[in-house]
Amino acid sequence: MSEQDLHAASDALPPTSPNDEPLDPQAERALNFVDMLLEKMGMDAEVTLAPDDGEGTADEIRLEIEGPDAGRVIGKRGVVLDAIQYLTTRVAHKPGEPRKHIAVDAEGYRARYEDQLADMARKLARRVATEGKVITFDPMSARDRRVVHMVFKDIIEVCIESHGEGFDCRVQIILVKCVFLLVSATFELFCDM
Repeated sequence: MSEQDLHAASDALPPTSPNDEPLDPQAERALNFVDMLLEKMGMDAEVTLAPDDGEGTADEIRLEIEGPDAGRVIGKRGVVLDAIQYLTTRVAHKPGEPRKHIAVDAEGYRARYEDQLADMARKLARRVATEGKVITFDPMSARDRRVVHMVFKDIIEVCIESHGEGFDCRVQIILVKCVFLLVSATFELFCDM
């Protein structure tokens, strides 16, 4: 794919949002790029701006790919979909504009995966709250960590911490009482010095 193709896709005239309002520039570039990419890949699929169903945030652009070849766009364990999302983010974001999170989904794959991840995180939170043990997730992608962090923003019995960097970053679920005791012990140690 040439540099001209990328710019042509990001500068073409866009469709409107589901409620016929004009799209912001990042959403336009994202839609046009994914549409051009699907065409170049020879996929029989369409991309649309996902309707606001209350799941996203105001600073998020959600694209949905649907059609006979949408399953092929997902790839094994969502790898192709992740690559499309990464490239779309790089094309849609321009210097000087406020950055919006871009989520690309195909046939609801990412939504189902994120729902399963959120359910697992809630179950583990209940386990930490009842047993008092610290639970550490296997290394997660930044997108998966974001899903887990969103689950825990409203849970007060436990807190989460991320440890590590990049692909080796792990999320820990910790009982709030344990965190308080750890902070208290550290504070007492500091005061005794």
